[in-house]
Amino acid sequence: MRFSLCVTALAALAACSTPVPDSGVPNTGQGVGFGNYNQYLEQQRARDAALAGNAVPGAGAISDETPGSGAAGTAYAAGTQPSTASTGEELAAETRARLAETSANSGQAVVHASPSNPAPQTVAGDAGISAENDFNAVGNVRSIDDDAELIAQNRAQYKVVQPTALPQRSGSTGPNIVEYALSTKHAVGTQIHSRVGINKTARFERNCAKYASPDLAQSDFLEKGGPSRDKLGLDPDGDGYACAWDPRPFRTAVGG
Repeated sequence: MRFSLCVTALAALAACSTPVPDSGVPNTGQGVGFGNYNQYLEQQRARDAALAGNAVPGAGAISDETPGSGAAGTAYAAGTQPSTASTGEELAAETRARLAETSANSGQAVVHASPSNPAPQTVAGDAGISAENDFNAVGNVRSIDDDAELIAQNRAQYKVVQPTALPQRSGSTGPNIVEYALSTKHAVGTQIHSRVGINKTARFERNCAKYASPDLAQSDFLEKGGPSRDKLGLDPDGDGYACAWDPRPFRTAVGG
């Protein structure tokens, strides 16, 4: 009894279920979930057009655009092919107009692609690169024998300079500012020597301006009695350093 009830229920379910459609070949028969593939394409185009807000024209519809008002300048009946010659001329004219606008904006003439244009000039070589680096170029100018002769000529012009003994320094070279810098330990601005006089600042600025560098001023300062004496007023603060001369670079050079 139970077995017969189960069989009856299964038969009822099989009768109510939807048959699976054949997965036919597109454009030729039935498809999955629809009656015909061509109908499915029409429905899809209609749905896309509706979403975009455009209506799908019916079969055999004729465009209502007047000649010259379309993108290509001509209206065509649905399903017909435009003239290749006229379409090409219209596209070329539109391209020339666009190029003319670009030329006007940039200020540079536009080079139109055309078989009638002259061939571009070919750059024979880079002027910034010597032809000596090109074996073919050198080979066309001179031979190996010519190179050997040129090398011999260059060697004949060589002049060998023999080394000579270093000149001896005389004893009249003046004070050695390096030696003086290494002999001192106090900082710049520390008064070591007394200085007297009036208008010391004005005299200091006037006389220091005569020297090309503080090193030359310090050398002359030492030669004329410094640091104990300052005849030229080059050391008004009495630190022994004339015209803002600084001994620290010399001390640093020797690690002091």
